[in-house]
Amino acid sequence: MMNSEEKLSDRICNQIRQDISSGKYKGGDKIPPEPELMKLYGVGRSTIREAVKTLVTNGVLHVRQGVGTTVSTAQPTDSLDNRLKRADFDEINTVRKLLEKEIVLLAVSHHNTAHLDEMAQWLGKRRNAIEQEDRQQCMDADIGFHMAIAHAAGNRVLFDLYESFTQLIRNFFQAREAKGVSHFALTHHLHEQLYQAIKAKKAKAAQQVLEQILNNNY
Repeated sequence: MMNSEEKLSDRICNQIRQDISSGKYKGGDKIPPEPELMKLYGVGRSTIREAVKTLVTNGVLHVRQGVGTTVSTAQPTDSLDNRLKRADFDEINTVRKLLEKEIVLLAVSHHNTAHLDEMAQWLGKRRNAIEQEDRQQCMDADIGFHMAIAHAAGNRVLFDLYESFTQLIRNFFQAREAKGVSHFALTHHLHEQLYQAIKAKKAKAAQQVLEQILNNNY
């Protein structure tokens, strides 16, 4: 119950933030009283209080004695990590596709023997984890394999951007497949094909296989 309450208050935090960004509540404005906020956002008093408390702590809202709770005139910059945490699966998968397509193209051109060895090692770990039906090891090996491709691309900025997605990808794996390794098993042949296409420096084939892998994320 506590987790669902926390998630609900986080959702209301995000909605209030969006209303501030859209200009519904401007800097210095007093936000509506609790009963009105409860009606506006369709939640109970405790959720509104928790959301407001969080926004005050984060500097988005400010409590002014004798006035009430107002929107801070200087809004703090929301970190990329926080924005990523609030993104939904479709948004994350769309950006992941853009990143991985470029990563694979670069990996096809720039990989060396050490990079191929790294990919092959993670691919072997992925296969072994499937055979042992170890879901945690499957997740680790799958992410490790894609990170190895990103490493082979030879672009540090692109690597860092992709790395920031790995925890989100892990969260999606956990939400999608609470038990078993069936999804990993069904797509393993595609990962083998992707490795072979990169090794053979076949850019078009690598892109086509990657597209199948990403489409199977759902």
